[in-house]
Amino acid sequence: MDFIDYLDSRPIYQQIADRYRQLILTGVMLPDEQLPSVRKLAMELSTNPNTVQKAYAALEREGYVYSVKGRGNFVRANETLKSKQKEEMKGKMIDLIKEIQAVGLNSQELFAEAMEEAAEDDRD
Repeated sequence: MDFIDYLDSRPIYQQIADRYRQLILTGVMLPDEQLPSVRKLAMELSTNPNTVQKAYAALEREGYVYSVKGRGNFVRANETLKSKQKEEMKGKMIDLIKEIQAVGLNSQELFAEAMEEAAEDDRD
């Protein structure tokens, strides 16, 4: 599993949580699907179990997973997660567009260039 990038400045628990968010939002992980146990994932990632537990706790606080005592963590069936994520992304885009315009750049041209580069990255 490519969860951890040691060159990334984000904390490891955040990288783990972000990866699970992505898997859940894209439908790779389905509602009520069980996540690996804390110990198992910690061993696979060669990290401390407390780090994995912290990531799982963050996911639970945000509504992505729920825990069943003695059984583990499971993906929550929640339709509002995608719309919440969409609104967060839209807010970030609005802030970025304002920043682009504030420095006098054409946001449409820049967006088109970025989309082109992203499409090229997807092909690689």
